[in-house]
Amino acid sequence: MDTPAARLRARLDTARPAIAMSAHNALSAKLAAEAGFDAIWGSGFELSAAHAVPDASILSWETHLAAMRAMVEVQSAPVVADIDTGGGNAVSVAYLVPRYAAAGVAAVVIEDKTFPKDSSLRPGGRQALVPVAEFQGKIEAARIADGPLVIARTEALIAGLGQEEALKRGAAYAEAGADAVLIHSKQTTPDEIIAFCRAWPGQVPLVVVPTAYPQVSFAEVAALGKVGLIICGNHAIRAAVAAMRETFAAILAEGGIAGVEARIASVADIFALQGDGAMREIEARFLR
Repeated sequence: MDTPAARLRARLDTARPAIAMSAHNALSAKLAAEAGFDAIWGSGFELSAAHAVPDASILSWETHLAAMRAMVEVQSAPVVADIDTGGGNAVSVAYLVPRYAAAGVAAVVIEDKTFPKDSSLRPGGRQALVPVAEFQGKIEAARIADGPLVIARTEALIAGLGQEEALKRGAAYAEAGADAVLIHSKQTTPDEIIAFCRAWPGQVPLVVVPTAYPQVSFAEVAALGKVGLIICGNHAIRAAVAAMRETFAAILAEGGIAGVEARIASVADIFALQGDGAMREIEARFLR
């Protein structure tokens, strides 16, 4: 069956990990697909940032779900939806996941922190984890027939619980039916993650997000033979913020818009991304 989940599963190759780029709206997802990324990371952090609110379970599920649906509709790469803690418990997960399935997402990522969540990379952020058995219940509740893949994310390393606890949780989540395990770290070197990958028994592919340790290459991750998906976790929103700040500052400094014209996308490029040409074809055929 050619479902988004099936297409993503086929790309989770530990010999050649799929690469996902973050997105915070339909346009950034379309640009990521245009660039050639294997998948789109529907980032809760980026979506929160795009609304200028903290990444702390503040945005409504309707807002998040609408964003994921829009990403699916405008491009063909599988969308991996970051649903944080899944809304609190197994009941909320069982309610939410069918709605994400209906929106066409290929996978959902659920993390084992307590609700409401706090950003993993924020200094001093709260990192309390739920009991293993409780999180296994969330994984089981998320598994639905012909539904999205379930990626279980453990924050054990970030919470300071060590490799043994991280490996224990990862194995328990795979046993509960997770299709992949996301292991996260905010260490500034990849050593902690590399050690985890080498110790991982390999029941399911691993997923890594090398935001905090960008010096590790995709080839080095692939050489570990354990990782099926690498997520570029927040690069779309950071690139957008940097580009807008530079452009806005230049316009004010130069006293006009002429100087930035050669450095920003053309209006024709924006029309193309909007699908204006396809709309004109419809107009020509049916609105005579």
